[in-house]
Amino acid sequence: MRPHLIVPLVLAMFATPLQAQPVFRSGVDLVRLGVTVVDKDGQLVSGLTADDFVIQEEGREQRIAYFSRGLDSDLETMPVHLGVLFDTSGSMDRDAAFAKTAAIKFLRGLNFAVDMTLVSFDTQVRVSRFDRADFPRLVERLRSQKTGGMTALYDALGVYLDGAFTQDGRKVLLLYTDGGDTRSRLRLGELLDLVRASDVTIYAIGFQTQVRTADRMMERRRLEEIVGLTGGQCYFPDSLGELDEIYAQIREELAVRYSLGYVSTDPTTDGAWRRVTVRFADSRPDLKGARIRARKGYFAPHFEDAPRDR
Repeated sequence: MRPHLIVPLVLAMFATPLQAQPVFRSGVDLVRLGVTVVDKDGQLVSGLTADDFVIQEEGREQRIAYFSRGLDSDLETMPVHLGVLFDTSGSMDRDAAFAKTAAIKFLRGLNFAVDMTLVSFDTQVRVSRFDRADFPRLVERLRSQKTGGMTALYDALGVYLDGAFTQDGRKVLLLYTDGGDTRSRLRLGELLDLVRASDVTIYAIGFQTQVRTADRMMERRRLEEIVGLTGGQCYFPDSLGELDEIYAQIREELAVRYSLGYVSTDPTTDGAWRRVTVRFADSRPDLKGARIRARKGYFAPHFEDAPRDR
């Protein structure tokens, strides 16, 4: 099943080899949320059930119709699709080898994704999709990437998110970038709308050792804003030695991440933004101080009026 989401805008045509023009599509009315729970000490909380959560849409409680724990619980009915967004712009030149090693090191430890989508970007955006059996080709494609040109980060995210709407199941995106954007036609506000509409969880690995100090915090906050909307996390390693711990954290989080779904009680099909909150049930006072990470809402279904006979 696919979330029934329509974004109330159409992206401008990108200057890419794909001539991509993302337009989000409709499906059934299941709203699906990936949920991560950490206690007051920052440790992941596992073993919760559907009864431990309450979902509210615009303040109205919703009935949880779907619940699962971890990636291994229902891979046959809820497959995992992995995306890798890789910055090959000139600003990544000094960190390119670091970033390639980082991406390959993580991908070698993955065995749960049914396919992997590689989106590399600089002035242009290039997309390739690989089945699990084609992983060696993905590694070679990553290794062969050359750096140069400007940075179309927002356009690349838009192209990936559009493709992800055709995929059924869980979707995880690993983003490797320094966080800057110097080329995109898509503006940040438009991108944030697309991220809000998607059900992709983004984990960003930010390489900022070569970013000017004056720009570093601004680009870091921008990445954190984009990723935060999805319930994911940002990491900013300074050395390869930090990657093992970062990747262990991501793997552990994916292993205990909850998936909740509900069918909205609001039948309106106006395409409006609907705010969604997930909290703990009153029956779990022991979870006081724990935090929930999940996406913040979704766009309501939208249908064009059927043409009338004349």
